[in-house]
Amino acid sequence: GTVTAKPQPGNPKPRIFRYPEQQALINRLGFNNDGADVVAARLRSLRENGRWPSIPVGINLGKSKVTPLDQAVDDYLYSFRLLAPLADYVVLNVSSPNTPGLRSLQEHDALEQLLRAIRRENEIARKPVLLKIAPDLSLTELEQIIATSEQHGIAGIIATNTTLDHSAIPKSVDQTGGLSGRPLREKSTEFVRAIRALSQLPIIASGGIFDAASAREKLEAGSQLLQLYTGYVYRGPGLLREIAGAV
Repeated sequence: GTVTAKPQPGNPKPRIFRYPEQQALINRLGFNNDGADVVAARLRSLRENGRWPSIPVGINLGKSKVTPLDQAVDDYLYSFRLLAPLADYVVLNVSSPNTPGLRSLQEHDALEQLLRAIRRENEIARKPVLLKIAPDLSLTELEQIIATSEQHGIAGIIATNTTLDHSAIPKSVDQTGGLSGRPLREKSTEFVRAIRALSQLPIIASGGIFDAASAREKLEAGSQLLQLYTGYVYRGPGLLREIAGAV
């Protein structure tokens, strides 16, 4: 999940909805987490007690819901200062549809301010910083995001977050939130291809990965790494073995 500067309970339950026929989920979790201070203390404890994982640990940062948009940079910086020294890499999540106004941070001026501030702060920690983007951007918006990311030393792009396109879900059972799973597969793959056509930035592909074929599709589209959630919910750990054995 995403960590914010301030602890927050997230949205009221229920906030995750299954659609087995479509092999999809809709979530409106709302960044429920204990806040950057508590998470940093837990991570320090793991390191100090020799229990740090043997695999890379990434920390996904978002904006606190109560923080006004004009204070978003300071909000991210607070979390970054605490957590970047403890992470192997950091993700800036500016694309969740479940925090009001968050996606506006993908707009040019706002993103420019955020990435400039993070780059300055990262001169100390020097950790890879990745940007997680929405699948609902126009090509022009995507081009601007990639250009700004390259300008400010972003180490890679996570493509993509959940979508606001719920056309695959019957209106009678639709819910507010971000849609993930099989209906996102094609759109997220298109984004991977578009990013690769624009840039050589590393890409972590996410969206609709349910089997070896869909994993291979993302890699062939131009991604270097894969990220999955909904496929794991529906298929369990066996999915990871299948993908690892096939790609």
